[in-house]
Amino acid sequence: MVKILAILYDGGKHAEEQPKLLGTTENALGLREWAKREGHEYIVTSDKEGPNSQFQKHIKDADVLITTPFHPGYLTRELIQTAKNLKICITAGVGSDHIDLNAANEKKIGVYEVTGSNVVSVAEHVLMTILLLVRNYNVGHEQAVSGDWEVAAVAKGAYDLEGKVVGTLGCGRIGYRVLERLLPFHCKDLLYYDYQTLPEDAEKKVKARRVEDLKEFLSQCDIVTINAPLHEGTHHLIDKEKLSWMKKGAWLVNTARGAICVAQDVADAVNSGHIAAYGGDVWETQPAPKDHPWRSMKNPFLGGGGGNGMVPHYSGTTLGAFSASFWASHQRDPSGLTFSNCARLVTDAQIRYANGTKAILENWVSRLWRLLSSWPQRLTARYSPASQLAGTAQNPPDVIVENGAYATKAYGVRK
Repeated sequence: MVKILAILYDGGKHAEEQPKLLGTTENALGLREWAKREGHEYIVTSDKEGPNSQFQKHIKDADVLITTPFHPGYLTRELIQTAKNLKICITAGVGSDHIDLNAANEKKIGVYEVTGSNVVSVAEHVLMTILLLVRNYNVGHEQAVSGDWEVAAVAKGAYDLEGKVVGTLGCGRIGYRVLERLLPFHCKDLLYYDYQTLPEDAEKKVKARRVEDLKEFLSQCDIVTINAPLHEGTHHLIDKEKLSWMKKGAWLVNTARGAICVAQDVADAVNSGHIAAYGGDVWETQPAPKDHPWRSMKNPFLGGGGGNGMVPHYSGTTLGAFSASFWASHQRDPSGLTFSNCARLVTDAQIRYANGTKAILENWVSRLWRLLSSWPQRLTARYSPASQLAGTAQNPPDVIVENGAYATKAYGVRK
């Protein structure tokens, strides 16, 4: 039997109203029946803060930790030292910066995530946020619900996206999809800042240009969107100095990780009007405290809530719908509407990262049982080296660290 600990967010009545909210404690990534059938202990909780939390209680003897970027269980070096049985950590989604990866490496704990599970969802959210900020939507919406009607107050801060220089800081799976979605808007220039150049054909496809110097990149952009992982090299990268490099009146969007920006520096830049607006859904600590400066920042020139495009972290946990071709092919014969067919064809981030989490678990467990069946009885999972149980049959893009080594450059270029 394996002990699996999952840190998820509570859905409450919303999970009852919408059973497709798989990332909630109530729906538990759809893994309860599987765990019961396989004989595993499955602990699901949202209680993650403090020494008396369910997280800190159960991490001490858990074999597997599952957590999400939306309500992350922060696995620090100190907690890793107490997690004597921990073999693998799985991020149900994308982004594993809530885990001390260096400490996990030292303990040879495998870290995996469901790569690509929500890249479309996040890229769409980026584009939405850009349009809302550039069009000064907040101020107009506030007028609509308050009964006011002052067109000039909205229009003075509303611009077209066409003709703007837009740059993505980070051009991986999400950043590239943002550039793809910007193409039809006829921007003046599409730029990207990344540690590596895109393949030539990919670069030509989105008509983008790489800028290798960060200061040059920021100073050229009317709109900057952050689409980079959080690691030692990007932590608090966007600070007062970097913000000063941006054009006065530029827009900044961040759906990557809140800690890439210095929160107070960004709030000061918005409050002073140096940048027109900041928007995104990621915060350095989640849930964000009620007095977080991003909750109250606003651009005085725009009035109202202008300049503030912040929301809770939900861009990568969207629901979806079946494709038109799927429905057409099953209209006459509904017998084909099986769960497996639905799971494959639905455009739903929650299903994708739930299925991906299960696949990682199954790969690891099957590897574990094969190893145990070939060892003497006295060598059990409790006493085996973590490196031997990490599961080498995983989908390579899902592997962040394994057997004491980084398997990707996404969390910093390391020797």
